[in-house]
Amino acid sequence: MRKILVVGAGQSGLQLALGLQSYGYEVTLMSNRTADEIRSGRVMSTQCMFHTALQHERDLGLNFWESQAPRVEGLGVSVAAPDSSRATDWLGRLDGIAQSVDQRVKMAGWMETFAQRGGQLVIHGAAVSDLDYFARTYDLVLVSAGKGELVAMFGRDAARSPYDTPRRMLSVAYVHGLGPRAEHPGLEAVRCNLVPGVGELFVMPTLTVTGRADILFWEGIPGGPVDVFQGIKDPADHLSLTLELMERYTPWEYSRATKVELTDANATLSGRYTPTVRNPVGRLPGGGVVLGVADVVVANDPVTGQGSNSAAKCAASYLESILAHGDREFDEAWMRATFERHWESARHTTRWTNTMLGPPPAHVLDMFEAAGRLQPVADRFANGFDDPSDFEDFFYDGERTRAYLAAVGGRAAR
Repeated sequence: MRKILVVGAGQSGLQLALGLQSYGYEVTLMSNRTADEIRSGRVMSTQCMFHTALQHERDLGLNFWESQAPRVEGLGVSVAAPDSSRATDWLGRLDGIAQSVDQRVKMAGWMETFAQRGGQLVIHGAAVSDLDYFARTYDLVLVSAGKGELVAMFGRDAARSPYDTPRRMLSVAYVHGLGPRAEHPGLEAVRCNLVPGVGELFVMPTLTVTGRADILFWEGIPGGPVDVFQGIKDPADHLSLTLELMERYTPWEYSRATKVELTDANATLSGRYTPTVRNPVGRLPGGGVVLGVADVVVANDPVTGQGSNSAAKCAASYLESILAHGDREFDEAWMRATFERHWESARHTTRWTNTMLGPPPAHVLDMFEAAGRLQPVADRFANGFDDPSDFEDFFYDGERTRAYLAAVGGRAAR
């Protein structure tokens, strides 16, 4: 039986560990926290997973919370005008439902499942020196812990990383008591509110440790008027500032948030990081090599909501590559080929995300405006969150965008 070590208990690490376990591999999972510590700790992310990523969980029988989490059927886009009214506002319908489950709920539950199924769970914050030993003990070491000294083993890929500083300030609050959008009161949807020159506010329904909730997520341009959360320690102050900014820049969202309260004492988060693509192979002092997973090697800004989706897709791709490799050695050549296979999909997410971090070009603003008149355009943009490769055909190039809009408009006029 082949022995595999997975370091890191996030979406990708746990999904991989549970997947490998289901195929009979001897899997050890290392986490720096217990399930109870994760469940009772601070929120770790925002997340909304779309159909393809959710299907990877279903294929492994890991969709434990699907009946409890809100069924997200749409994705809306609003663009703020200079007077804080809405210059653009529309809702695209998703072909398959999306869902958000607080990672505190999911990761704690998956970790307990892994242990119950006989997996070896080690609670220990791994260091490079640990991996030096484990690389000689295991057939394959997968690193999915995306922070700290372990990530430093994976050098930045300059050709695939256009940014060398953070592009957004991130601020998150999980709340109860958010009212429905008046335009679609009975429909669960992710709302993307774009405020030119300021940043973005995302609002998404979720399942958290205290039940159904909503996430209020600001992405502020560094140095701008929303970049004000650094140093805020008190959760109540964090929420108050979140709402103050909503009232100023997205009053249509603030109007349904006047009665919200935090879901729990650990329901806020803030920070920033630089979007980076890294070399997938980490070299250890003793000569061994390890393979980076998900955001260890492809860390995108959350502006397009792809973190958990990309992690699930990476885990599924790596699982297929491991199964197909059989009893052969997991050498560096295999590791690089395994990553490049995943990159064929991941590159589309990275390109789209990096594009959305810059000022939107005129043809994209034209497309957003047209989506308010042409439902197929709204629907196609919404479903791009599930399959970002589709943006290659109509989003990046102005001529292609105009041709697409003309074709859709012509069909609508007939």
